[in-house]
Amino acid sequence: MIKFKHWMYMNFGIVLIACATYFFLMPNLFVTGGMSGLATILGKLAPIMTKSTWLMLLNIIMLVVGFIFLGKKTGIWTVYCSLGYSSLMRVFEVIFPLENGATLTDETFMELCLGILIYAVGTAIIFYAGASSGGMDIVALMVQKYAKIDVGKAVLCANTLIAVGAVFAFSNLENNVERSLLSLVGLFANSFIIDSVIDNFHSCKYFVVITDKTELVSEYIMNHLGHGVTIVDAIGAYTQSEKGMIHTVCRRYEAIKLRQAIKKIDENAFIVVTTSSEIIGKGFRNV
Repeated sequence: MIKFKHWMYMNFGIVLIACATYFFLMPNLFVTGGMSGLATILGKLAPIMTKSTWLMLLNIIMLVVGFIFLGKKTGIWTVYCSLGYSSLMRVFEVIFPLENGATLTDETFMELCLGILIYAVGTAIIFYAGASSGGMDIVALMVQKYAKIDVGKAVLCANTLIAVGAVFAFSNLENNVERSLLSLVGLFANSFIIDSVIDNFHSCKYFVVITDKTELVSEYIMNHLGHGVTIVDAIGAYTQSEKGMIHTVCRRYEAIKLRQAIKKIDENAFIVVTTSSEIIGKGFRNV
């Protein structure tokens, strides 16, 4: 069973990507890949259905294909996020209808930046919760399984093809070249922001503490922070004095507290703090 906290993360992520797509990306015809980009193209070329309806249909098709070719490992939560995303888009169309071609502002580049930022953060939150929004993620997994290509490269290739397809689909529109170039910028920015946000979620602090009071410092780390400690005997090359070298890791919000506590215990302690993008083990992430 998924934790309630992760379920809340998924819902928040769904709201973010739906808002970014409906209010910023689709009205400006920004195509940065994914099912939303393909839905934007189809909504323009085949207006027999709204863009949100096209999006829901595409996601349903991809989920069915995913279950056929990838099995149940695609996960019930991917189904939940995918259909929740499509359904929320449809709700926005009913509650906040936008006239054809209407945008929130006249600042195209600002809307691209906001749309990509909000969408990427929402996607990263969903990934952090252990799910995905479906669509191109399923395509990437299929390509990886049968063509043995890296997932990241597969997603980028598929999204680039959709973005390039938009150039021809919207060739009769004013500022098509500018819009297409902005879409390509957004495509690459989206992948970098997602990676950055996910790394930020998982980042921890690695402490190396050289001190004469290893017992007091270790006791604080274990009893107040609940983290393990590794102690190594060390000898200073210059002074030839024996000291203890403590190795430990903690979460970002614990780092300031730990640093202040060490200085209170031993004001002469030598502390080295580095950032780790990911810690796997008891008390942190599972393998």
